[in-house]
Amino acid sequence: MSNSKRRIETDVMKLLMSDYQVSLINDNIQEFNIQFYGPKDTPYAGGTWRVRVEIPDQYPYKSPSIGFTNRIYHPNIDELSGSVCLDVINQTWSPMFDMVNIFDTFLPQLLRYPNPTDPLNSDAASLMIRDIESYNKKAKEYVEKYAKGNIDKSSPKGKEADESSGNKDENRDGVPNKPSEEESDIEMDSVEVSSVSSISSFSDQEDLSE
Repeated sequence: MSNSKRRIETDVMKLLMSDYQVSLINDNIQEFNIQFYGPKDTPYAGGTWRVRVEIPDQYPYKSPSIGFTNRIYHPNIDELSGSVCLDVINQTWSPMFDMVNIFDTFLPQLLRYPNPTDPLNSDAASLMIRDIESYNKKAKEYVEKYAKGNIDKSSPKGKEADESSGNKDENRDGVPNKPSEEESDIEMDSVEVSSVSSISSFSDQEDLSE
């Protein structure tokens, strides 16, 4: 087994053994969905997002690709594709980082400290600069509409991925099943994330529908 394969197995196993809910896609440890919760004391608190992860064969020397599959209102996250603009995942990525770092530290810090000067969502960036209270209000509205309850309602692609891995959120009659786990708070490290400047995206990800 190559060093990269061994490292991938180790890092994914750490995620599977953590408090995060991880769903492998087609039993492939290099492609999976993970449930991510909005950090406390932010407009995203109480929200649940499905984040899709693809790990390249060159990992950990090459960073994983990540993207939100249900909508979020944030200057550095594309509203439709879910692409994330975060320097630490691409330009300053280091083999010292692992998958847990992304979800414990990097993404929470991105939601806590958006960078409107280098946006993927220009509308969110403009509103944040012009009227922070209105920005926070709209971010919360997106949480209520797209990141509460059965997140598959706003995430057709995420639903297909879960169905392919055997984790269906609806029964045969199309009635949503009750969630198997309640949301839990995530304690985040106070690590300063580098300035946002590069884009991590999926080349084959389709736009999300309303």
